[in-house]
Amino acid sequence: MEKINIGGQAVLEGVMMRAPRAMAIAVRRPNGEIVVRREQTPPLSERFPIVKLPLVRGAVALVTSLIIGIRALNFSANEAMVETGEEGNGIKKEELSSWALAGTMVMAFGFGIALFFLLPLYLTRLLVPVMGDSTLLFNLVDGLIRVVLFLLYIWSIARMQDIQRVFQYHGAEHKTIFAFEHGDDLVVENVRNYSRLHPRCGTSFLLIVMLVSIAVFSLIPKVWPFVWKALARVVLLPLIAGISYEFLKWSAKNDRHPLVKLVIAPGLALQRLTTREPDDAQLEVAIRSVKEALDENGGYADDRIVV
Repeated sequence: MEKINIGGQAVLEGVMMRAPRAMAIAVRRPNGEIVVRREQTPPLSERFPIVKLPLVRGAVALVTSLIIGIRALNFSANEAMVETGEEGNGIKKEELSSWALAGTMVMAFGFGIALFFLLPLYLTRLLVPVMGDSTLLFNLVDGLIRVVLFLLYIWSIARMQDIQRVFQYHGAEHKTIFAFEHGDDLVVENVRNYSRLHPRCGTSFLLIVMLVSIAVFSLIPKVWPFVWKALARVVLLPLIAGISYEFLKWSAKNDRHPLVKLVIAPGLALQRLTTREPDDAQLEVAIRSVKEALDENGGYADDRIVV
């Protein structure tokens, strides 16, 4: 059987899983029922071969993941908060329209750029009278502020009570992917034994982006006006995403090497904030999501996949 790479994302009371050509979202409703949405997601590279190129595929993967992730969150919010009518029928909220979804994506992307790329530049610029004209020091301080803001953001979210269950589903997602990658039967008893920290996690990817940006932004001339520097950072984001994606893929394939273990250790440590140990009911949802995604993917399911 051809080896399949699968990935996922925790959503509200559920998990979204992606296979090469399909995705599935499994969500547990308040009454305990697990509802699933399955979709075909043919790779863009089939229509646009340029997407296969290194660096390009990373930028495309980032945008694609953002779009699919927001759609998955929308579906999960709709299903996880189903109201029960007088006769016990589920009353769901209306899902976001395509325009509303696009607006949400733009706002989320814009917030991330403003907080993690433009604000550090502005704060570093204020420190120039103290730092002097050293370009190296400017870029190091700018990068340090960016990483600190990112860590504070993650730490703040991790302290929110309402997000704890999402982090448990995040842990369930990782454990289920590990079990699949090791060829184990996808049952709760097996999945439970795996680590909740995975080297290909999106949390690790974001940390890599923060670190890669320090090197890439150092290419921007320090003498440029603030506006030009800010615009250059936005323009360079696809390159940063591409480099980070390639590094993440490489490190995931070589995660047994001692040097690679050392390099990916900060990302795994950060996942201790963004994941929690899931309960068996949450593992059941993650397992269901994997099985449904693989079944929808077609042509890859083996004796271990029973939907």
